[in-house]
Amino acid sequence: MAELTENAIRVLEKRYLLKDENGKVVETPDQMFRRVAHDISLADEKYGEDAKKTEKEFYEIMSDLLFIPNSPTLMNAGTSIQQLSACFVIPVDDSMASIFEAVKHTALIHQSGGGTGFSFSRIRPKGDIVKSTGGIASGPISFMKVFNAATDVIKQGGRRRGANMGILHVTHPDILDFIKCKDNPKELTNFNISVTVTDEFMEKVKKGEEYDLINPRTKKPVGKLNAKEIFDLITEHAWKTGEPGIIFLDEINRRNPTPNAGMIESTNPCGEQPLLPYESCNLGSINLSKFVEGNDINWEKLKYVVWKAVHFLDNVIDRNKYPIPQIKKMTLANRKIGLGVMGFADLLIKLKIPYDSDEALKIAEKIMSFIEKEGKLASIELGKKRSSFPNFKGSLLEKKYEAMRNATVTTIAPTGTISIIAGCSSGIEPLFAISFVRNVLDKGDKLYELNPYFEKIAKEMGFYSDELMKKIADNNGSVQGIEEIPIELQRIFVTALDISPEWHVKMQAAFQKYTDNATSKTINLREEATIEDVRNAYMLAYQLKCKGITVYRYGSRPEQVLVVKEKEKMEKGLLRPRPRPAVVRGVTRKMEVGCGNLYVTMNEDEQGLFEVFARLGKAGGCADAQLEAVGRLISLCLRSGVKPREIIKQLKGIRCPNPLLTRGGTILSCPDAVAKAIEDHIKGKEKFETPRLDSFEKMKKEMQSIYIQPDKEAPVGVCPECGSPLVYEEGCKVCKNCGYSTCG
Repeated sequence: MAELTENAIRVLEKRYLLKDENGKVVETPDQMFRRVAHDISLADEKYGEDAKKTEKEFYEIMSDLLFIPNSPTLMNAGTSIQQLSACFVIPVDDSMASIFEAVKHTALIHQSGGGTGFSFSRIRPKGDIVKSTGGIASGPISFMKVFNAATDVIKQGGRRRGANMGILHVTHPDILDFIKCKDNPKELTNFNISVTVTDEFMEKVKKGEEYDLINPRTKKPVGKLNAKEIFDLITEHAWKTGEPGIIFLDEINRRNPTPNAGMIESTNPCGEQPLLPYESCNLGSINLSKFVEGNDINWEKLKYVVWKAVHFLDNVIDRNKYPIPQIKKMTLANRKIGLGVMGFADLLIKLKIPYDSDEALKIAEKIMSFIEKEGKLASIELGKKRSSFPNFKGSLLEKKYEAMRNATVTTIAPTGTISIIAGCSSGIEPLFAISFVRNVLDKGDKLYELNPYFEKIAKEMGFYSDELMKKIADNNGSVQGIEEIPIELQRIFVTALDISPEWHVKMQAAFQKYTDNATSKTINLREEATIEDVRNAYMLAYQLKCKGITVYRYGSRPEQVLVVKEKEKMEKGLLRPRPRPAVVRGVTRKMEVGCGNLYVTMNEDEQGLFEVFARLGKAGGCADAQLEAVGRLISLCLRSGVKPREIIKQLKGIRCPNPLLTRGGTILSCPDAVAKAIEDHIKGKEKFETPRLDSFEKMKKEMQSIYIQPDKEAPVGVCPECGSPLVYEEGCKVCKNCGYSTCG
């Protein structure tokens, strides 16, 4: 088995390795790979094939870190959960029954470890008539908030955070509100959003012409908008917040292999997997950094791994335990798989090729065309042995091939966590930083870490130093312009923000050219980039036949800025905390929170509430340290004369990824629980409890209270689990230290 990095071991222990009922890890990484290999190989028995031989092959390509399947497969294969797919699309029709059926299905999928995509384009617009009740429709965005609330209260399989893609067609009458719906970073926090556009719309953008808005209920025009103005509004908001992205629907359906089975209208959360309603797809990625030998790529080795990976992913379809019958039916009908890559930036560095160069584009096309060709050949061979996918007859593939096991074979997926396990760069992204700072929370230390390839070269060439590491970290992780570093190395070790948006788009298009599904890629822009830069990137993506595009301008989300301006210090009237008497009296309240039981102790002196302590039932760790800090700061405020109501106001409503619906109401986080305990204390209540919800109306109000609460999460520029900086990659906010991702 290949040696794992410290980060890989940490991520595996936290999220992937099996644990006992007390949360103790009871599996090694090697045992995990053996568990997954054994379970997935069992599908061979169904076809009379040698499962033992296959198990050995699967184990070898995973344990050597040549190929890693998507997270649900690593987590759930061989367990009672056995849900192995990452990507799902759920249809949402224009009725209450359909909408809340979709909410239920979403909850089941998130609970089992998957992510979901939806098109809300069929829902009638805000203000439209509801004939059954004589009421007025609230529109698709209001229902997105319901899905968002449901995601808030479901933690994926106990180890993954829920993620959604919300899509609206550009002709929907509510398109203006949709484009703006994430301007407030505290709204729809569990959604990525994208606008689907057509070729006709894009041509009208070029000409500055108007287009029709269509009521999805009546299918009739209800107004007109100028296409260029809407496109400009989309790019303006993408410049401001990173959203919405754009999905080029006609390009997707031109390459839809099974139009006989339906048209595609939505994708999974990160946009790389367009799917039919109720379809799922299981993904896996090849670690390209492992195939460089000297100045070339070992193509025979790559071919071998491609064939074994296609076999692996096809077996996953048979071993999968599907959340609902509709998904099982559609998935088995088309048997889509998505084989992709990671470690591409590492491969370029080993080959001494700059990411933003024509040579890099050529090697990208060469690699992906090779993987697509060999992947198709592997799927054809499986189709001959095991039969083609049921919808093969009448599909576009039937016209080209005599057999085909899988309707799609390739996808470029985000690999935020599995790339940490593999110890390589993420997906097809460039390096985000050459050197970065890691915060060691238990000690309060800062460690400067360096990209291992750069570190090796720097030591070999004799210019490595600790001072250099710090200098690079202080230069936003870039080596550009640092005198000690040779120019040729500066050219090879470019980072995401060193690269112009045009090169980002060109690289996405190079991989898309030979990818069945779509490519997950973030078009990173510098902070000083303009709206016109975003507009040009979106237009270039359309011209180069990408299936969609997402941009992120560094610092465009205010909560992600790590350096905040210091407020003016008051020169006069500084508060002094009153001293602590020898004896204080108080109470301790037990609060249920998403992390377990929280004990909040509130003590008083003669003047009133004096100090607060909070402790989780299971002591220790980062969470307890933060709670101690919260308690100390609350106590300092109280002793300095700050009114308890002001403290409650600041803490109440803060939410974490794991809220809890209790008999006493929704507890959004530990700070929210502390605030409610203080509030209850100063009101003089003996119990923090409300009557049981006995009616549908009360339950509805409770659900509403969840999704309309302002989402005051901790700044997402810092990982909530380990305190390291988050980076924005492939449509997700990802921690390079511990593997935390807002996309699960």
